[in-house]
Amino acid sequence: MILGIDPGTMVTGYGVVRYAPPHDFLLRECGVFRTSSKQLLGVRVREIYDEVKTVIERFEPDVVVVEDVFVGKNARSALMLGHARGVILLAAEICGVPVAEYTPREIKKAVTGNGNATKDQVAFMVKKRLNLKEIPNPSDASDAVAAALSYSILGGLM
Repeated sequence: MILGIDPGTMVTGYGVVRYAPPHDFLLRECGVFRTSSKQLLGVRVREIYDEVKTVIERFEPDVVVVEDVFVGKNARSALMLGHARGVILLAAEICGVPVAEYTPREIKKAVTGNGNATKDQVAFMVKKRLNLKEIPNPSDASDAVAAALSYSILGGLM
């Protein structure tokens, strides 16, 4: 079982995928954890930690895949993302689950074959690879599922 996480301090996406050899994947669950911007940052990261730990305990994944920080033009956004990633990594460590980290570009390339793919292209390939009727919504959930799928490719399951 692979738990993919798309971290954020407002919305954190998660997706649980089970690898079913030889090349099939089953989506167990996906969704998002939302925090309120009206709360202090400490409260928000505690909520993210609690939610991630609950999902880890419920599904007992073999690995947690976390999207790595993308340092763009906005240093504050990257710093805020780092807070979310920190508590996600802590939850995995406390639960004894190894972590794999991939950049957004690596995830896009693994899932679509193109490191510059759009969110829509990634979502389409998530739907196609999992034989879903609909694209996981919202996009944070779809991105988390893509992270989980990327582990199967980059982590050597295929």
